[in-house]
Amino acid sequence: MVSINDVARKAGVAKSTVSKVLNNYQSVSDKTRLKVERAVQELGYVPNVVAISLSKKEFNRVGLIVDIHHNNQFIDEIGMKYLIGAFEKAKEYHLDVVTFFTSQFNDMSSKQLSAYLKSQRINCLIIYNLSIENKNIYKLIEKQEFYSVLVDSLLVNEKTSSVSIDHFTAQYEVAKKTIDENDFKKRILYIAGGRGGYITNQRLNAIKKLQKEIGFNLIVKYGDFNEYKARQIIFEYSRDIDIVICASDLMAIGAVFALSEMDIFRPVCGFDGITLMGYTKSAMNTVEQNFCQKSKQAFDELKKLLDGGEGRHIEIPYEVCRVDYMDVIQK
Repeated sequence: MVSINDVARKAGVAKSTVSKVLNNYQSVSDKTRLKVERAVQELGYVPNVVAISLSKKEFNRVGLIVDIHHNNQFIDEIGMKYLIGAFEKAKEYHLDVVTFFTSQFNDMSSKQLSAYLKSQRINCLIIYNLSIENKNIYKLIEKQEFYSVLVDSLLVNEKTSSVSIDHFTAQYEVAKKTIDENDFKKRILYIAGGRGGYITNQRLNAIKKLQKEIGFNLIVKYGDFNEYKARQIIFEYSRDIDIVICASDLMAIGAVFALSEMDIFRPVCGFDGITLMGYTKSAMNTVEQNFCQKSKQAFDELKKLLDGGEGRHIEIPYEVCRVDYMDVIQK
């Protein structure tokens, strides 16, 4: 394994000079910096970001907390895209990251969770899709013990930022597009996510606004972002409705296959833009989110907090589109 000593010998400089180059000290001449950078590249030296942080008398280690509880029917495409974006940005900012799942903390109090994270040398958190059930994590954020960025949860304070799309407007737009494209729209079934969650409430409020504007009969059922639960809801209610609007693509997939098994057709739309949706071979409207970019934006916000910025809420773009099989296989 190549060490910092190897780099120093190859560049013909002291070990301390190599360290200064790696830490972006301005006191190093351009000529010396170039020699060290060339030696690093030729030797394939990978700096130890932990040691670099410690040499600066600071240690920013990020805990990525991912909730995969609701996505156990398939490999979590959304979670993987979040992590890809996170790892790319962590490398760019020279931040060390550790991945956790919310299920690891279910039996911990906020005090126990804080002690556990600190024992892992974590001082920054990026939390994806925080559920209302995770009260211990919410308390942790409210106490401001860690620099934090929440993805798709609206909680902001001095040390906490949040990143999301405009879930209200996005749900309104994809639902209205689906309704406008169909002649029969007197009875609409809306399969919402989990009760009480920020995302669920934003999207449900959009559907209620549409109901007031258009005047259709609305049935609301909670599918908990779960494909199987969406199937069961369809089996019970599909013969009494004209259109199915789902708060996630995963639930839309469950709805489409349930309708197919019953040999009836109802227009269905989803939300998220996951690749798996195209393999239903039933073209559906959805809201395409760039989860990788959303995760990268979360890291940008975390860096601003570490640099002394205050917490804020950021919204990123989305696209209302129609996804079918050919769109997926031609990407």
